[in-house]
Amino acid sequence: MTSSQQPSLQPPPEPALRPRRSVLYMPGSNARAMEKAKTLPADVLVFDLEDAVAPEQKDHARAQIRAALAGGGYGGRELVVRINGLDTPWAQDDLAAIAPAGPHAILVPKVDAPGQVMRAGQALGEAGAPAETRVWIMIETPLAVLDIRNIAMTAVDSASRLAVMVMGVNDIAKATRATIGPGRASLQPVLLQCLLAARAFGLDILDGVFNDFADLDGLRAECALTRDLGFDGKTLIHPSQIAAANEIFAPAAADVEEARAIIAAFDQPENADKGAISLDGRMVERLHADIARRTLRMAQAIARLG
Repeated sequence: MTSSQQPSLQPPPEPALRPRRSVLYMPGSNARAMEKAKTLPADVLVFDLEDAVAPEQKDHARAQIRAALAGGGYGGRELVVRINGLDTPWAQDDLAAIAPAGPHAILVPKVDAPGQVMRAGQALGEAGAPAETRVWIMIETPLAVLDIRNIAMTAVDSASRLAVMVMGVNDIAKATRATIGPGRASLQPVLLQCLLAARAFGLDILDGVFNDFADLDGLRAECALTRDLGFDGKTLIHPSQIAAANEIFAPAAADVEEARAIIAAFDQPENADKGAISLDGRMVERLHADIARRTLRMAQAIARLG
């Protein structure tokens, strides 16, 4: 892209909020798991055609995912299909089978350059996906992290369809030789850099998986740390992890009550023109009212999921 072709750096308008607290991967070859998922309280289900499916099972998995998408029954859950990497022998067949079925999004792994995002958006359209189907991308290579600003910037071009970035922390740790310990201090710079890029261009961003699904205390601690960084949710590998992610990435009841109080205070006629007010002994600015409105919108969106 030349300098004369650079898009505006203004982020796109904020879309309707969609909870993505818990994002559960499941093999596309496992029809029983996909059927059971209709009863699971995950916000998002990712039917996997990549790592979880052996090469000889790809065709079978495509057929099962296509049938699941056509059959419905997943309520308000967001349905995403992780295809194989665009440069693999399977990607074209993945798109041909899945795109016309109209998932909410496809998740593209191993994206490390802006051109791959644009290519994914174009390929979706050419394969017959509805206009509403979005592109999600996995950030799991050092190259992707180094070019994360330009990758995220593709979201300003509607042709990219880009909506969400997903961190592949295991792959990044492998590539960088980092050790993942409690608190993941070694990965904090990577997580923050990607978070900033996502927010600059109006994208949601999801944390990577927590491998020890039997360690729910460890999962909760990791969810809390990533929530405090500003992430929208966490990708999961087991249904037992859903409840913790849903709880931790949702606004707490106290936060919802505080949000209502802040909005009510700024709605008072005497505060209409004020940039800051005193509330319960502390200063509250208009930016806090904006945060409060988003908190309420998210709480309402979660309530609608049932």
